[in-house]
Amino acid sequence: MVGTTSQHLLCEYWGCDCGLLDDRGALEQLLRRAADAAGATVVSVAFHRLSPQGVSGVVVLEESHFCIHTWPERGYAAADFFTCGSCQPERGHQVLAQALGAREVEVMDLGRGHGPSWPGIRVVRHAPRD
Repeated sequence: MVGTTSQHLLCEYWGCDCGLLDDRGALEQLLRRAADAAGATVVSVAFHRLSPQGVSGVVVLEESHFCIHTWPERGYAAADFFTCGSCQPERGHQVLAQALGAREVEVMDLGRGHGPSWPGIRVVRHAPRD
């Protein structure tokens, strides 16, 4: 990744399907689908069901990573989509938001490796899902 720039989406999802947020296997498959939609190449995965509830997981990509952390009791999930190259992390985010049934979404877009003149984090969207 030396000499390249990256895109890092920090996503928050509220009003999600609580059962799905506690399903380790389904979330792993969902993040794999998100990676495929983004045009990324999966190299490894690690998912863990927390006690008493929730899931944390990461999909390691040739282009960086996607990860998710869930709080089923709150209907909330946080996800990162960090990519470089020609990937389109927005497509991965769209897959995840739709599948989780998120009623509200916030997406923060952080350009990485652009240099000190880059504006930093930009809130792209903070609104109820259509």
